[in-house]
Amino acid sequence: MQRFSLGLWLLLLGGVLSVHAQPVTVTGIDGVAATIDNPNRIVTLGGPITEILYALGLGDRVVATDISSIYPADVLQKPRLGYFRQASAEGILSQTPSLVITIDGFGPPAVVQQLRSAGVPVLILASPQSADGAFERIRTLAQAFHRTEQGEQLITTIHEKLAEARTLQHGDKPGVLFIYARGAGLVNVAGQASPADAIIKLAGGTNVVTAFDGFRPITSEAVVVAAPEIIVIPERGLESLGGVTGLLKQPGLSLTPAGQNRQVATVDDAMLLNFGPRLGDGVLALTKRLYPDMAGGTQ
Repeated sequence: MQRFSLGLWLLLLGGVLSVHAQPVTVTGIDGVAATIDNPNRIVTLGGPITEILYALGLGDRVVATDISSIYPADVLQKPRLGYFRQASAEGILSQTPSLVITIDGFGPPAVVQQLRSAGVPVLILASPQSADGAFERIRTLAQAFHRTEQGEQLITTIHEKLAEARTLQHGDKPGVLFIYARGAGLVNVAGQASPADAIIKLAGGTNVVTAFDGFRPITSEAVVVAAPEIIVIPERGLESLGGVTGLLKQPGLSLTPAGQNRQVATVDDAMLLNFGPRLGDGVLALTKRLYPDMAGGTQ
C-alpha cells in the first residue's frame, strides 16, 4: 500500500474543505438577511444585478431573469419573469430557485413574503445613485460569492474608464437636459439628486434643471428657461418618440439652443443608469459626446 506523508494528507484535506466555501450572510436594504450558501439556481430580478453576476463569472448559475435584464445577450435565452416591480411568486417559484437577488422596488410586497415563506432566500439590494454606491454593490455581491478578486478588478476597470473620461473634460461644462421618455404620454426631465444628474456630472456636464429633485413631467416654460446646449435621452426613449423630430415636438424643446442646433445625444440607459459593471464605459461614451473636440470629433 502506498504511504502518504502527513503533509500530503493535510494538503488533500485542505483541498476537500475548500471545495465548499463558508456561507455568507448579507442584510438587504429591507433589513432582512439572506444566507448565501453556494447557490446554483439564482433568479435575478433587475438588470444591474444580472450584469454584476455575469461579470463575476456566475452567469451559469442564473436560471431566470426579468425583462429589465437585457445584457449580456445570453440572458435573453433564459426564462423571462415579467418586470421586477410586478413580480409573480408562482413564476419565480416555478424555477425552483435556491436564491433570489433583486433591487429596491421589487414587489408587490406580498410576493416577497410568499417567496420567503416558501423557504427561498430573497436578497434586496439598494439601487445606487453614485459611482461609490455602484462600487459598494459590486463588492457586496463579490464577497457574498467569494469572488472578491473579480469584484475588485471590475471596480478597477470602472475607475480607469472614469479617469479616461476626466481627461477629456476641459473648458466650459456644457448645459445638459436629461429626458426620460416612454412615448409621448410619459416624458420626464431629470432634476437634481437623480441617477441622471449623477451621470451628467460624471460625464463633465452641468444639469440645467435645478429647481427640483428627481424626475418631473416636461413643461415648456421650464425647458426654455433652462436653455440646454445638448439633450441627452436613452435610445429606447428616443425611439418611442419617433426619433429626433418627434423629440423636438415636445413642449419647448425646439426653442432651446439644443433644439435649434439639433444637439441630441442618445445613451444606453442599461449601461449608464443601472450603475452596473459598464458604468465606466457609459460615462466615457457620454463624455466623448459632450466634448467632441477633445474626443477627436467623436459624435
